[in-house]
Amino acid sequence: MKTLTLARVCWLFAAMIAFISASAQQGTIRGFVKDQETGQPVIFILVGLEGTAFGTQTDENGFYTLTKIPFGKYTLVINQFGFKEVRDEIDISGAKVLARNYFLVKDDVMMREVEITDKGSAQKNNVNISVESMRTKDIKRIPSVGGAPDLAQALTTLPGFVSTGDQGGQIYVRGGSPVQNKVLLDGMIVYNAFHSIGLFSVFDTDIIANADVYTGGFSAQFGGRISSIMDITTRDGNKREIDGHVGLNPFGAKVQIEGPLRKLRENGSGISYVLSAKNSYLDRSSKLLYPNVNDGNGLPFNYTDIYGKLAFSGANGSKFNAFGFSFNDGVTSYKNLASLNWKNNGAGGNFVIVPSSSAVLISGNFARSQYEIVMSELNNPDRTSKINSFNFGLDFKYGIKNDVLKYGVEVVGFSTDYTTFALLDNTQIVQETQNTTELNTFFDYKLNRGRWVVEPSIRFQFYSTLSVFSPEPRLGIKYKVSERLRLKAATGRYTQNLMATNSDRDVVNLFYGFLASPDNGLQSEYTGDPLFQSNGEAVTSLGQIIGSTLNGSIETGRKPVRQEVSNPLQTANHLVVGFEFDISERWNLNVESYYKRFGQQTNINRNKIFENPNGENNDKPEEITRDYVIETGNAFGTDVVLKYEDKSYYLNMVYSIAKVERWDGVRYYAPVFDRRHNLNLIGTYLFGKDKSYELSMRWNLGSGLPFTQTQGFYNGQDASQGISLDYLSNNSQYLSVQYADLNGGRLPFYHRLDVNIKRTFKLSKKTSLELNAGVTNAYNRANVFYIDRVTGERIDQLPLLPTIGLDFAF
Repeated sequence: MKTLTLARVCWLFAAMIAFISASAQQGTIRGFVKDQETGQPVIFILVGLEGTAFGTQTDENGFYTLTKIPFGKYTLVINQFGFKEVRDEIDISGAKVLARNYFLVKDDVMMREVEITDKGSAQKNNVNISVESMRTKDIKRIPSVGGAPDLAQALTTLPGFVSTGDQGGQIYVRGGSPVQNKVLLDGMIVYNAFHSIGLFSVFDTDIIANADVYTGGFSAQFGGRISSIMDITTRDGNKREIDGHVGLNPFGAKVQIEGPLRKLRENGSGISYVLSAKNSYLDRSSKLLYPNVNDGNGLPFNYTDIYGKLAFSGANGSKFNAFGFSFNDGVTSYKNLASLNWKNNGAGGNFVIVPSSSAVLISGNFARSQYEIVMSELNNPDRTSKINSFNFGLDFKYGIKNDVLKYGVEVVGFSTDYTTFALLDNTQIVQETQNTTELNTFFDYKLNRGRWVVEPSIRFQFYSTLSVFSPEPRLGIKYKVSERLRLKAATGRYTQNLMATNSDRDVVNLFYGFLASPDNGLQSEYTGDPLFQSNGEAVTSLGQIIGSTLNGSIETGRKPVRQEVSNPLQTANHLVVGFEFDISERWNLNVESYYKRFGQQTNINRNKIFENPNGENNDKPEEITRDYVIETGNAFGTDVVLKYEDKSYYLNMVYSIAKVERWDGVRYYAPVFDRRHNLNLIGTYLFGKDKSYELSMRWNLGSGLPFTQTQGFYNGQDASQGISLDYLSNNSQYLSVQYADLNGGRLPFYHRLDVNIKRTFKLSKKTSLELNAGVTNAYNRANVFYIDRVTGERIDQLPLLPTIGLDFAF
C-alpha cells in the first residue's frame, strides 16, 4: 500500500516537473502596433505567426499579445489593407517575454484613406453580441442634420435605438430610459452626453478613436446601469506634426488642432496634444435661414463644447493621458420655458502600464466631474439639479494562448443636490441631497475552444451607502457552425443606484437632473406585476387603490398581491440570442432577439394627490402620497441588420420590431418610447476621380409613439380659499383637462429622407477642403411631435432644411 502511495507521489511529482519544463519551453510576444505617419495606435487588426494557430487582434491601444508559444523560429505577419505588409523573423528561445513594437507604413497605391480594422476577425473570435463599434468614418458616412456629422445622429441608426423627437427628444435603448444608459469618455462617466436639441452630442467626431455601444447582455467589465453602455475613446494627438480641422455650417462652427509637444522618437516615446472646440449659434442663425421653423421663432438651442488631452508615450508602450472638458448647453424662450442651462465640467486621466517581465497589461483611469442644470419656468419656481462625481478604476488583462483573462476594481462616488417645488403646491420648495459610494470588482474570462467562444464573467457591486451587496453573473456564448454562420447568446443581471428627476411619461422634458435612488418618499411596498404573480389578482384601477387600505380588500373583494421594497436599487435581467451569417465576402446578416426584465424601477409618482408631511396622511395608500413609485417592466424585440460594403458602396438596412410595457402598480402602460416598428435604410456611394465625391442617403420609418389622449375639459376650482369656497356658485376660469387612458393613443407613422453630397478637394499632400450640401426631410414630411392640449396647436418635428458646409483639414 505504501509502495502504491509512493508511486502516486512520484508520478505526480514527475507530472509537475514535466509541466514546469513544458512551460519553461514557451514564450510570449507582445507589443504595440502604430501608424508610422501619426504615431496613433492601429486598432482591431490581426497579428499572427505564419503557419501556426497563434493569432490575435490589437485592442483599443494597439496592444497585442501572443502567449504559450513553443520555443522556435517564426515569422510574425501583419497584413492589413491600406498598409504595407510587415514580416518579422522571431526567435523564441531564452526570453520569457519578447517585446516587439511595429510602425505601419501606408501603402502609396491606396488613393483614398481606408478604415483600418478587421471586423470579420472580431466577429469570429469574440462573442460580440449586442455591440456596435463605430469610428469617425462610420459616423461621417451617415447623412447629418446641419451638415455636421455627429455621434448622436449615428446612434439613432443603430438597432434598438429610439429617438422621441428632433427638438428636445431623448434617446432610448432597447426599452431602457436615458438614465439607464451609461456613457463613458476615456473612462470618465458623462452624465449628460446629448444636447437639448437632441441632434448633437458633446463629442467632436474628428477626435473619436472608437465608440463601442453595448445595447444589452454586456459582460461584467461594465456595470452601474441596467440597459446599455456607450464606451467612447478619444484619439491621442498626432506625434509627428501639427494638423487639425476647421468646420463651418448653418448650425455651428468647430476647430480642432493636434500635434507633438515632443516628437515621436525611434524608441516610440513622445508627447502630443489635441484640443477641440465647437459652438452652436442655431438660436440666431435659424431665425434668418429657416423662417419656416416654429412660426419664424427658429430653434432656441445653443451649446459650446471644449475638450483637451495630453498624451505621454513611453518607449516600452506604457502611456499616460490627461484630459479635461467643459460642455455647456442653453435653451431660451421655448414654449412656457423662460430659460434652461446646463454645464458639465471635468478632468481626469488614464494610463497603460506594460511590465517588462510579465505578460499582464495594466490599465486604469481616474476622473472627477460636476454637472449642474437650472431650469426657469414662467409660472413656477426654478428647478435645479447638481451631481458631483468621481470614479477610479484599475484593470488587468492577461492573454493565455487564445484565451483572455480580465479582472479589475472600480470605485464610484457621487453626491446629488436636487431642488424643485412640491407637486401639489408650487410655492413649497423641496430639496433633496444624497451621497453614495459604490465599490465594484469583476472577473471576465474568454475561452476560445475550436468552434466555441465562451465568456463567463461576474461583477460584485457593493453599494456602501445602502449597505447592499449585489452579485451580478453574466455569460456570453458563441458557436461557429461554419466559416460563415455563427450562433450567439448572452444573459446577465444588472443593477444601478441612480434615477432621473424627470418622468419617463413626458414627451418633452428638457430638465435632465439626477438623484441617487431615494430612500425617502419611496413606497415601502408595491403591487407586483400580475404576469409574475402566482397567487392573487392585481389592482386594476386607481379608484380601487384610493378606495382601499394597503392591508385591506379592494372593491372587488380580492386582496392585491403586495411586495416589500427591500432596497431602492433599480434592477434588470437580460437575455439575448441571435446569429451572424456572412452571405458573401461583402454581405453580412446579423439577427438578434432580446428580452429585458426590469424587475424594479423608480419613477416620479404622477398619481400623487396627497402630501405626506410628518406622516399625517399615513392612513392613505402610498400610491397616492409618495413622491416616487416602484414600477416594473418588460422590453422584448428582434433587430435585423443587413450590410454590404466595398470600395465604392456602403449599404445598411436596420429593422427593429419591439414592444415595451410598464406596470406602475395600477395598470400596464406603454411608455412614450414604445416604437413597435423602426426601419433605417442607409446608402453611401463614392465616385469620381480618386473617389472624391460621396453621396449618402438615409430614410427612416417609424411607427407612431404612444401619447395620452384628451377626453374632455371642465372648469376646475381654485381651492386656495379652503372650506369657504362656494363651488356651487363660483364661476372658475381655471381650465382643467380630463385625460383618457395613460398613453392609450398612437401618433401617426414617422418617416423622413435625408440626403447629403460631399466633394473633397486635395489641396496638397497634407491639406484638403471638403464642401458638403444636404437636405434634411427632403420631401418635407409633416411629422407631428405633439399637440398642445389647450390651444390645439400642432408642433411638428423638423421641416425641410437645406444646409451647406465646409471642412478644412490641414
